[in-house]
Amino acid sequence: MNRILKGGQSRDNKYSKVFAASLFTIISFVLFFLVRCRPSRVFLLPFPSKIERIEGYASIRITGEQESARSKFSFLFQLPHQGRIEFSNLLGRTFSQIIVDEDKAVFIIPSKKVYWQGEEEDIIRNFLGFRLSLYEMISLLSGKWEDQEIGIEGEGRMKSWIFVKDEKGRIMAGQRAEFGFKIEKFFAETPFAQLLIFQHPLNRGRLKILRINFNQPIKKEVFSLSILECYERKNWAEIEKILANEN
Repeated sequence: MNRILKGGQSRDNKYSKVFAASLFTIISFVLFFLVRCRPSRVFLLPFPSKIERIEGYASIRITGEQESARSKFSFLFQLPHQGRIEFSNLLGRTFSQIIVDEDKAVFIIPSKKVYWQGEEEDIIRNFLGFRLSLYEMISLLSGKWEDQEIGIEGEGRMKSWIFVKDEKGRIMAGQRAEFGFKIEKFFAETPFAQLLIFQHPLNRGRLKILRINFNQPIKKEVFSLSILECYERKNWAEIEKILANEN
């Protein structure tokens, strides 16, 4: 896709070296690792008129200039600013977690009892290699980019996007600065993405949703960060060293 907007380019380039190193360190280490329950088919409940929570299982493949990596992970998003992503090994043991709870976001390595804390966009940047808010990630999947809960700051951010809709009025592609996406497959007649392609100067990727549920009951403590009281906080360079040694 063409580069339509210029905003945000300089900030992304500032972190390009960090992006490349952290992206492939994380993804390569969880390469071929599966979550506890591997679904045999996509399961989609009736698409709700209002989305409060999205829970599911997905696969992702990211390709950079010299490397390509893929992984599978479980995810749980509660709009507008809570999220949890988990990578587990073949034995069902959690290898790493990403938890976003309002104004706090952490990357956790449970086996080492260490974590890194930053802004939600920083977490996503280290994971995918470019800056997106949690709400934007959810919007990419749900196809719903307008919500009264996103606030003034969110409304301003939405104005920086350019979207393309299909004949049914669903958002099928979008661009902001140097990041662009295209939905190659929807879930039936819904606006929800089943197969999404994204591209950025630092990398390109493919995200496929393997299982999805909406608005299911969740445990109260699922986004709790109280466990961090027993963990040691590290900076991102230290986390990268741990990941490199484990790999």
